[in-house]
Amino acid sequence: MKITHTFLTEEEIQNIKQYVPQAVEHVQYLCIALSEKGELLGFIGVADQRLEMLFIQVNARGQGISKQLLRYAIKNFDVNELTVNEQNPQAIGFYEHLGFVTYKRTDLDEEGQPYLLLYMKLAPNHENERHFS
Repeated sequence: MKITHTFLTEEEIQNIKQYVPQAVEHVQYLCIALSEKGELLGFIGVADQRLEMLFIQVNARGQGISKQLLRYAIKNFDVNELTVNEQNPQAIGFYEHLGFVTYKRTDLDEEGQPYLLLYMKLAPNHENERHFS
């Protein structure tokens, strides 16, 4: 999280970490990526066709795991919407590359904190993300 959320303080990261287990309990679908040795590489959480969370271990970044997890969620759970921090340009570019477009922007996050959020939807004409094998 420190790598992708550089706009957060250490204290804010620690506060968020304590809510992750509770947030995981409220997703409909939780998919995990494991190494051949059974080590957790990352996970994705989905609720109501919405990407709720996507986390990848630092040592697993750059291996295409995020793309595989998100494509799986799009194909199997019809994910078509997500929210991303505007201060996370790497994530925004990743989601845009996979066919998501911004439809709304807010100045506050869901907790009322001053973190700019972008709301993104999968573009309806973005055919290749729904039809992979």
